[in-house]
Amino acid sequence: MAPSFLKEIRRRSKSSFRTDRSTDSSSGSGTTNDSSPATKSSSTLSSINGGTTPPSTAPVLTSLTLASNIQKLNKTPPLTPGRPTAPAAAVNRQSVSGMSGLGSPSPMSTLPCSPYAPRILSISDNTWVYQKLLSIYGTIADPATQALEGNLTVSRLDDGFPPTYWPVSDSHFKALIYLTPGPNRLRFDFTSTKLANSNSSNPLHSSYLTIHMLPPQCSPPLQLVILVAKDSPGTFDAVPARIEKEGNGLETAIRKFRMAAYLWQAFTAEQMYRNKLGRRVFRMEEEWVTGTSNLRDIETGTMRSEAKIHVVRCEKTVAEIRDLDIAQQYSSANRKGELFNIATEAVKNYFKSLPGQKQYVSVLILDAHWDKQAQTITGHAALGGGGGDLQLAICGSHALQSYPSCIEEVVPAFSDCTPTNTNHVANDCNESGSNWEAANIGIGAHLHETGHLFGCPHSESGIMLRDYVTLNRSFTTREPYSTRTRSKGGVVLPKDECSWHRLDCLRFRGHPCFALPTDAPRSNDDCVQVWPVDGGNLVLTAPSGLAFMEIYTPGDDVCHYWQEFGDGNGNGPIQKQFILTEQDLRLRVPEDRRKSKLRLSIKSITGGTHEVEDFGLLASKTSRLKLPNGQTAYRSSKVGLSQMNGSHPQEFVFNSAIHQTKLLTQVKVYHGFAVDGIEFIYEDSTSQLFGRRGGQPGGSDFFLDTRRGEYITGFYVRSGFWVDGIAIMTSLGRKSATFGNASGGSGHTLIPPRGYSIAGVTGSCADWVDGFGILLTR
Repeated sequence: MAPSFLKEIRRRSKSSFRTDRSTDSSSGSGTTNDSSPATKSSSTLSSINGGTTPPSTAPVLTSLTLASNIQKLNKTPPLTPGRPTAPAAAVNRQSVSGMSGLGSPSPMSTLPCSPYAPRILSISDNTWVYQKLLSIYGTIADPATQALEGNLTVSRLDDGFPPTYWPVSDSHFKALIYLTPGPNRLRFDFTSTKLANSNSSNPLHSSYLTIHMLPPQCSPPLQLVILVAKDSPGTFDAVPARIEKEGNGLETAIRKFRMAAYLWQAFTAEQMYRNKLGRRVFRMEEEWVTGTSNLRDIETGTMRSEAKIHVVRCEKTVAEIRDLDIAQQYSSANRKGELFNIATEAVKNYFKSLPGQKQYVSVLILDAHWDKQAQTITGHAALGGGGGDLQLAICGSHALQSYPSCIEEVVPAFSDCTPTNTNHVANDCNESGSNWEAANIGIGAHLHETGHLFGCPHSESGIMLRDYVTLNRSFTTREPYSTRTRSKGGVVLPKDECSWHRLDCLRFRGHPCFALPTDAPRSNDDCVQVWPVDGGNLVLTAPSGLAFMEIYTPGDDVCHYWQEFGDGNGNGPIQKQFILTEQDLRLRVPEDRRKSKLRLSIKSITGGTHEVEDFGLLASKTSRLKLPNGQTAYRSSKVGLSQMNGSHPQEFVFNSAIHQTKLLTQVKVYHGFAVDGIEFIYEDSTSQLFGRRGGQPGGSDFFLDTRRGEYITGFYVRSGFWVDGIAIMTSLGRKSATFGNASGGSGHTLIPPRGYSIAGVTGSCADWVDGFGILLTR
């Protein structure tokens, strides 16, 4: 019978007998799973050094060894059978790729950074942005001492987007980065034939950056539309070689238009940042489709959330659209803007927006074509603007062949010097003599019209002047030969780029399409009012806050002088009231114009506007009147244009403001689709009528609670060319219904500035009220 200690040994697993040096040569089939970790590590390190591993020999299980194991069994608990843990020395083999000279350090590495690692100057680590395509700028080493040429590779650490490659010129680089929601961990590698280790698969000259992208959902989107005729073949102008290479059908048009819109976003966000207004930018509606922003997605069919391009068919034929060429549009007033009207109707029929649901739509007219014989572009118009519930921009597709269709094509598109073949495509305004210049004109001119859509007028410089002929400079570091300027080009830096004018950026800051998730709740009242007060000054008020004021002198077709309120960057305290003195105002214009007539356009933070046609007249004695009780009253600026046929001025001081015994008890508003008149009725049944008694019989009544001392403190007016609707506001915080057309025109809140009260009303009336203001006094 076997000794009792041998029975105990049999109950133990075989692995209990092994030491760190042993191998079990007697186990089953002898698979590789039976090799110890120590043996594996030794073999791996040996192969790295180029040597061979000596065969391992199993130790002999002697009686001494057996006795030693029996002694251990009596002192230690049973071990759970399983794969032994690898010794610590085996982990070190993972660090081989990080050894000096053999590869790039990881983001967590403590190795010193290469002096040639890319330096990103336009954005810092862990910044939050709000658009899909980010434009960056940076340098390699010190451009002042070294002019390096090479390539920059931008890659995501998660491989969620394929690497992109960007040229480095004179140590400067620009790149576009495709971002996805959340953290985007990026790696930048610089390679150059003049630097060591640049030709390896894992170069040393690397840097890392994390960008967080938060897609805004708190703002109305910019809708992108391709407009086609009802019988359109769905093609755009292109030379035969292009058609053979990439096609000129609707799918290609969608990819190119989408990429152009991404460039608009990247350019605008960077411009807003340079103007210290944050990285705010308009958003676009998106859809889940096969990705088109890079070539790999197209080849593999990878799905992504991309900007949605709506294809809208209008009721016109190709022949009817082509007949509306530029010469016809602008040679006769009755045909001017016909394409804009066609696009407006088609877009409204397509989106079927609800009343009050404002749409912002940028349209590419696919059936614009170059007519070689007539030497004109038919079916094309570049217009932007709109009103009511639709803001619209339109532009033709005659330069579409030159657009990039994905990120990899951006630099080639803006570097393509292929001459424009006017047998097939247009040389627009003789400024598109080569493909890269045509891309500037097409993408830039459409962005210009989209600027009009967002409320930007023409400006003294920038995109809204026509500086988009250098749009390429925002995405490349070297400009090729230009047929427009007959110059050979060269390195272009941020200071050489085109821009949005400062005033455009200030408009964007308050535009609803540029709202960010971090913004404070938006005020519903965007109005601005101007009040003459004591001392020949004006008081500017805006419930949402004052943004900036444009100053025009005689002959100015664009704004050259302006004043910003607060710190100008939207970061300081909001100013809701500002006292404007004539001396301060005139010091903002050149000395030779300080005595001239000054026209003002004051903007609120939420985009409202108030126009003062003549500052001097509004601040003069003509805006004052003496009340019978000796007080001085001031006429506010009016809403409504007072330009209807038969319009005549009307004005009176409230009887209750002169005689304390008079008590105003009721207001009756006469209205239909507009305000016909307003009657103020007193306790003794006397009344004062502003305007006329028209509209619906009897009008609409609003009663004041005189027992609680309620009185009128202001009016809310809907107006445009005339006064569409009006509501009464009181000292008890009450506000009447808006009598008349409650959705007509735009809203204006007439509440006197602090320290003043309403003494009467002023304005004008024709068939109905076409101008309205208030008289105020201390």
